[in-house]
Amino acid sequence: MGEGNVQVTADCKTPANIASALANSICVKKTNASIVKLLILGFFAGAYIAFGAALATLVGHDAAKFVGVGLAKFIIGGVFSVGLMLVVIAGAELFTGNNLMVMSALDGKVPFGRVAYKWAVVYMANFIGAVFLAWLMFQTNLWEGHGGAIGAFAVKIANAKVNLTFSEAFFRGIGCNWLVCLAVWMAIASRDVIGKIGAIFFPIMAFVALGFEHCIANMYFVPLGIFLKGTASASAAGLDLSNLTWQAFAIKNLVPVTLGNVVGGAVFVAALYWVVYVKPEKA
Repeated sequence: MGEGNVQVTADCKTPANIASALANSICVKKTNASIVKLLILGFFAGAYIAFGAALATLVGHDAAKFVGVGLAKFIIGGVFSVGLMLVVIAGAELFTGNNLMVMSALDGKVPFGRVAYKWAVVYMANFIGAVFLAWLMFQTNLWEGHGGAIGAFAVKIANAKVNLTFSEAFFRGIGCNWLVCLAVWMAIASRDVIGKIGAIFFPIMAFVALGFEHCIANMYFVPLGIFLKGTASASAAGLDLSNLTWQAFAIKNLVPVTLGNVVGGAVFVAALYWVVYVKPEKA
């Protein structure tokens, strides 16, 4: 349904309103935020996404046995969405969502160099937060639950991610952040918490169920698998884990997925919506 067919109320912003708010205020404020603030909020975001990933691992380790593969993916994606809900509603800085900052740069409100610098700060903070939670979960030994099946499933997830081809990881990254940035976009449209939850749930559920790749979520999934190498759960997975290393994680997954995420968020959402809703008004 196009914007012209939407009845605008006090509880709903139009796409043009959202684009204007992002380009002129929200993204400008993020770009000008202090490094200390971004590091703290970036750490939170990495941990929050990791909480969603941890819950998805728990729920998903045996869900297919009871509801089938399709519904299992729907459920896994649904519970994973709690991560972005925490980011948006509780407040945090997530690299993938911050790809929308390109709108302010395109509109000349902030320099591209500053956007890239703040992306790098948040990305690093997200990495620290996500890996910290992976280490924390490893220390809890909760992965030993159900006879080690939870840990074995975590290892399978991690191993699958480091064995993707570059193109597979890249294109899955595009699809992922296209949906993630749309989730953030629609959450901005709502002015109440319930509306934001609904706006976040469906796109995030969709990207997880479809099998797309999120660089920050992978900062939890793959390190946890690496931590689990050498455990009984890893042995039970019955897989060749030769690629499950920090080097392979960086080269075979993190680099292509991050690039794909940037294209999906900064190009397919931020840049194209800027062209549609902001650039004509400025002209």
